[in-house]
Amino acid sequence: MYDDEIEKGGISRREALRLLAATGMAAVGAGSLLTGATSALAAPTPKKGGKIRVAYDSSSTADTLDPAKGSTGADYIRFFMFYSSLTQLDASLTPQMNLAEAVDTSDAKTWVIKLRKGVTFHDGKPLAPADVVYSLMRHKNAAVGSKVKTLADQFADAKQTGPNEVTLTLVSPNADLPVILATPQLVIIKDGTSDFTTANGTGPYKVKSFKPGVSTIGVRNGSFWKTGGGPYLDQIELIGIGDGAARVNALLSGDVQLIAAVDPRSTQRIASTEGYEVKETKSGLYTDLIMRRDNPLSGNPDFVQGMKYLFDRDQVRTAVFRGYAVVGNDQPIPPGHRYFNASLPQRPFDLDKAKFHFQKAGAIGTPLPPIYATSDANGSIEMGELLQQSAAKIGVNLTINRVPADGYWSNHWMKHPLGFGSINPRSSADVLFTQFFKSDAPWNESGWKDPKFDQLLAAARSETDDAKRKQMYGDMQALVSEQCGIGIPTFLSLIDAHDKRLQGLASIPSGAMMGFMFAEHVWWNA
Repeated sequence: MYDDEIEKGGISRREALRLLAATGMAAVGAGSLLTGATSALAAPTPKKGGKIRVAYDSSSTADTLDPAKGSTGADYIRFFMFYSSLTQLDASLTPQMNLAEAVDTSDAKTWVIKLRKGVTFHDGKPLAPADVVYSLMRHKNAAVGSKVKTLADQFADAKQTGPNEVTLTLVSPNADLPVILATPQLVIIKDGTSDFTTANGTGPYKVKSFKPGVSTIGVRNGSFWKTGGGPYLDQIELIGIGDGAARVNALLSGDVQLIAAVDPRSTQRIASTEGYEVKETKSGLYTDLIMRRDNPLSGNPDFVQGMKYLFDRDQVRTAVFRGYAVVGNDQPIPPGHRYFNASLPQRPFDLDKAKFHFQKAGAIGTPLPPIYATSDANGSIEMGELLQQSAAKIGVNLTINRVPADGYWSNHWMKHPLGFGSINPRSSADVLFTQFFKSDAPWNESGWKDPKFDQLLAAARSETDDAKRKQMYGDMQALVSEQCGIGIPTFLSLIDAHDKRLQGLASIPSGAMMGFMFAEHVWWNA
């Protein structure tokens, strides 16, 4: 988890497109990425050359090249331009090797990391175990102020155990370590680095200029350690444009060639403009209805079931999110995730069943607590209105309390019997369940407590057999869907848009712009 997300729930709409986990595609390189949208036979051959400008949805004087301080999607783009991570995640969020040639364990507690040979920093220094030890362990130092200190606190010890080998010992077993090592802040920096006015990494681009709040310019690293692929572009400039309409205008006017965080309402305009296209990435982002267990009515299991049957999920998908979403099933692992439980029966929209449960809960013909909604929980106001309309058909009187985005997460989130949250995708199922569903989780939105769930979570963390872990996570999804006071009607897509001459952009489910790693893989076909 990230400390900036801890401070405000990690849930603002702006942050909703800045994800917790680092990602990219498998370390085998760009070749496998370039066939994502078109067949291998039809795809043009990537070529080097060209410059592009890219607009993300934010920019501020807090922009940074220090991996420990990064907390925005734009920061993560910078990290993956100028540095490299030990592991990367592929399209199913499965960890693949990157700077590490292997990450092995026999007990999920002691991990041996073998480093790739022939890797050099931008200043020519070869990558060494000391760089990895320093990069990982500095996040534990409170004085550094790392955004991932809570992740790094599980690192008990890291030391060199061979010429190209580091042994990392955890405080307790965690089989998800290879996923965690792909986190953006855990990219590898040079041993002893404390000056981050520039970036001396092993990444595909070198810093040409960095002006926080203004722009970042990177130029191709001709000595990049991967072979047979990118980087292709001569130069990439990253800028921030906070207003969504202004970002779209900048793209269609030719001022920038790639943008993130496109509003679904703007997609038709982009798609109908010659030379431009929308890139949808299905993700684990969701806006959820919260039914608090500490209220006699919203905590009533029949009331919870009634509300879940009240969701017309396909209508939410089409009417609220313009089709840029997939139907959810009241549990947080999205389709496409390697641990998704596809055997779980889909809960339907069923007014008769909803009425049955509401009657048992005594919720018909009686005043109910209002549902708190805000524009900052994407689609929550519209979803609340749809619930209200459906409820009225069966005699249930739901009301919506629309509150400003400012202060919602500190003043209203999890503080009323009924309300909405908005949860960023997590690449690690363990992190997601631990943060939001474990009995003592700080962000246990509904206050749900289930000892069986907690036992499964602890067992899965130390289980090194992936098939067994998948079964455990599947059982946990069933428990959440059936019993937890959370309604998840859809998973929302991340939407980028680009000039069609920019090619090689694939979909990675954990972040905008190829999981923030587009720089290594895209090329210009002028």
